Amino acid sequence: MMNRIFSRSSYVFTIATCLCASMIISGCSSSATTESTDNEAETKTGSVAAIDELPPESPEASFEPPVFEANAEKLLASRLPIERTREGWIRLFDGHTLFGWVIGGNANFRVEDETIVADQGENCLLTTSTQWSDYELELQFQCDEETNSGVFVRTTLDPQDVTTDCYEVNIAPPSNPFPTGGVVQRTKGQTFDTDPEKWHTMNILCNGSTLRVTIDGTVTCELDDATRPTTGYIGLQHRDGRVAFKDIQLRPLGLKNLLADGLEGWTVREGMEGEYRIDDDGHLVVDGGKQQLETKAVFGDFVMLADYKMDDPKSNSGLFFRAIPGDEMMGYECQVSNELIDGNPLQPADCGAGGIFRRQDARVVAGEPKRWNSILLVAEGNHFATWVNGLQVTDIVDTRKADENPRRGLRLEPGSIIVQGHDKTTQATYRQIAVAEKVAAEGGE
Repeated sequence: MMNRIFSRSSYVFTIATCLCASMIISGCSSSATTESTDNEAETKTGSVAAIDELPPESPEASFEPPVFEANAEKLLASRLPIERTREGWIRLFDGHTLFGWVIGGNANFRVEDETIVADQGENCLLTTSTQWSDYELELQFQCDEETNSGVFVRTTLDPQDVTTDCYEVNIAPPSNPFPTGGVVQRTKGQTFDTDPEKWHTMNILCNGSTLRVTIDGTVTCELDDATRPTTGYIGLQHRDGRVAFKDIQLRPLGLKNLLADGLEGWTVREGMEGEYRIDDDGHLVVDGGKQQLETKAVFGDFVMLADYKMDDPKSNSGLFFRAIPGDEMMGYECQVSNELIDGNPLQPADCGAGGIFRRQDARVVAGEPKRWNSILLVAEGNHFATWVNGLQVTDIVDTRKADENPRRGLRLEPGSIIVQGHDKTTQATYRQIAVAEKVAAEGGE
């Protein structure tokens, strides 16, 4: 029997219904909907409009939400090497589905041959469901000679003004006021001539007030005043012409290893049988039964990167977050478990590595016994997303009523991080648990 996972694009995917419904209502954003040679045309947008008026019977007038099919083998093949994930790199696009993405308008964004393609429909964005602050983004793109598209960073879901709501790294002909490699209404930059027969590599660094764009190894522009906005979504634009994107990877910046000084900054709960120790390699070893190791500091919205290894497939640990300080494991739990049901990666025995326990199972178990694995967790307001070995496995919004205890309801208040010893079979090793606190989004989005 083939093990397959089916999904539509994120805005109709069942596990993200609440989050994505609001995204559809808000529409999408980008530059002006008609081409112009003056700068004002690239400054503001109003409501989303179709590129051309189309008759109702035209096949280009509307597009059905794309449906995706990917088996476990395909998804697991898109994982990244541990040498890369231990640095924080993840795939924003798994090559087969639009899990973790939202189509913000009526355009034919789709997946073809492990690429995201769009060539018809409204001027709109395909955005990540997760917001990011400081990071390095790397992707490949291909476009026709007259294509007008772009990569939006630190963007709102519905940017109305590219000078305040986002940064638009343009993909456009040399005749455009901001050709490929420039940032619309910020800097024209050094013109980069694209070749429609080639894939080009774009690297965008967002680090505090610095924004730098590099294409095929050439720096096309650099800003040192990128202070508004400071956080937001990542968007891929369809405007005019055909554009394709692939191999979209991101690495968050500013992560600090909470194990760098051993157990300093942590508290072991008294009266439990399990043991925590730092081995000769400086790694944290969890052994011997139920126990919790808790940070003295508290964290609200953050990015966390953890490398773990468990030799026994049945070993079970966990990373609690926004936990009630001093209480016994009263927090959200990011599961650390590689166990499968009947050897099927699409059927986790206990939520699956990266799953948010009792909230959402991992869509595929991407961690394995007897090797180092990486989990990247993003907590932002009531939205949580996780990646295991570079592959996104959860995307969830907690729609419950507010409660101090995350076991009972939504907790937005900062809390501690807890490393769990689950039972006597638990033996887990962590070589890093690194955290970067997130910058709050402007306007509360």
